[in-house]
Amino acid sequence: MCGIAGFYADNELVDKLQLVGMTNALAHRGPDASGYYYGKKVKLGHRRLSIVDLSAEANQPMYSQSGQTVVAFNGEIYNYAEVAAQLGINLKTKSDTEIIAEAFERIGPRFVELLNGMFAIAICDIATQTLYLFRDRMGIKPLFYFYADGVFAFASELKSIEKLSVFQQNKSINKRAVNQFLQLGYIPAPNTIYNSVYKFPQGHYAVFDGKSVVLSNYWNISKIITNKPLTTENEALSALQQLVESSVQYRLMADVPYGALLSGGIDSSLVTAVARKISGNKIDTFSIGFCDSAHDEAFYAEQVARKLDTNHQLLVMTEQDAMERVADMFYYYDEPFADSSALPTMLVSQLAAKHVKMVLTGDGGDEQFMGYGMYRWAARLDNNAIRLIKRPLYGFSKHLNSRYQRIGKMFDWRKTDNLQTHIFSQEQYLFTAAEAAMFANYDFGSAVNFDFAAGRKLSAAEKQAFFDYNFYLPDDLLVKVDRASMRYSLEARVPLLDYRIVEFTADLDEQLKLKRSVAKYLLKQLLFRYLPKELFDRPKWGFSVPLCQWLRADLLYLTQKYLNQEVVESAQMVDYGCVEQLLNAFYNQRIDYLYNRVWALVCLHQWWKDRFVQHNFAFLHN
Repeated sequence: MCGIAGFYADNELVDKLQLVGMTNALAHRGPDASGYYYGKKVKLGHRRLSIVDLSAEANQPMYSQSGQTVVAFNGEIYNYAEVAAQLGINLKTKSDTEIIAEAFERIGPRFVELLNGMFAIAICDIATQTLYLFRDRMGIKPLFYFYADGVFAFASELKSIEKLSVFQQNKSINKRAVNQFLQLGYIPAPNTIYNSVYKFPQGHYAVFDGKSVVLSNYWNISKIITNKPLTTENEALSALQQLVESSVQYRLMADVPYGALLSGGIDSSLVTAVARKISGNKIDTFSIGFCDSAHDEAFYAEQVARKLDTNHQLLVMTEQDAMERVADMFYYYDEPFADSSALPTMLVSQLAAKHVKMVLTGDGGDEQFMGYGMYRWAARLDNNAIRLIKRPLYGFSKHLNSRYQRIGKMFDWRKTDNLQTHIFSQEQYLFTAAEAAMFANYDFGSAVNFDFAAGRKLSAAEKQAFFDYNFYLPDDLLVKVDRASMRYSLEARVPLLDYRIVEFTADLDEQLKLKRSVAKYLLKQLLFRYLPKELFDRPKWGFSVPLCQWLRADLLYLTQKYLNQEVVESAQMVDYGCVEQLLNAFYNQRIDYLYNRVWALVCLHQWWKDRFVQHNFAFLHN
């Protein structure tokens, strides 16, 4: 796990010193070593976190055996030895980086299709000074790029690109991204909060020769789906077990101590149980608890840990812990990010980093096996009868209590709105498209206009799940874990997002995911082969914090500091009158479901005041 940065420039707008600044901005991602390649036009920087092959021979940028290719790479290639054998490559090191350079020289950019791993890769053909970029299929590892004034730059995090003077000269806030953020709580690819910077798309590679950026899609989940999904439960269960065990086996490859983040839920418990079985040794597990019993799942994590006989570490998170990490969160996430579970994720990462250098996580199970309530909402709202009476239902809900008002918002969408986006925004207690337009004084419509074509007709619930595949998973959940773990130089691996598992579940019959109202049905059946069913006879809780209570107590200062009239009107991103009405409804009328809207506005203006203005960048609206 590492951080990469670099650029292509045939002018004097950037230099070696700026490359060092870009690379050093990523020191938390790779504290063990740094290195640079200075080509005539292409320059690469690398910060290393040593996980596999701890020797100096594995440092980067790494040259191919021929000396014709140089690589800077963030991530892990789990099947690198198999790829070497397949292509007849005699590796000189035990580093997975070497296979990238050698495979690229033999078969070109399509070598990426052979890789099983998580990665963001930069390759330079030294003779032609052609730059190639690659990102893994699911978007586990981050990659950003910037292109202006003849300079094409890339980096693992936005803060690295912010070091470029040419970026500062072209910097402006992306209004469309602000609108998207209000609806989603994150900014979906390809957008970022800046007009001039983009998120590199997952499952793609790019070629840049100084004239243009040519993107190619080498993997697309929609093309995996056939018109004959697997329906046989026993066959599916056996296949899933083989895939999960293979995936975990791959991800235990490490030359450093490792462990697992264990929430006590289905996904992390399964990953931990399989890891415990395969390793044959006690492993370290880590979890976070809360003083608020309505959000605390620590008891269940401890039960699972005892059953698996792990070395379990628990830390109870308080409001003071949240206060101490708010500033940290906004610095390391780089742009407005309203997923408040980032706070406990940072805390558990800090805890784990004191004991191990790599952890396994359970991310990806909910999206693949329909674990979220929004999938049920998708099925309900797909009903024509519901569509006919949705306006009266919404109107009636306004006269009920806060809980039913929140449910009523599900029926408040316009004909022009994308339904998947609307369901997500309301499941997350965020702004509807109409509300976002009112607050931001411009109407871009739905944050995402999602149209997913597949090899068969998909149900409404399946469409909602593939919405998450394409946006929520790579641009929120994986971002949350990556930035939180790398803040403490901790590598996080996600076994359930092995692309072989994703391809398998994409073509799995819906009835094996949500069966007789049992969410994640097949995944649970697999879990029960490792752990007693009785441990999981409880509702799904999720990894959330008691944010509503906190915003009315110790975190109240955030709204006072960042949502006052001076800050909101200076930022010019939303209408202060709307903000004032929202705060009155939340604090004085005690409408609880508004808490995440308040938090999103805090995040937006905290970013503007403490990151945008404090760095003395000119504030430009385009």
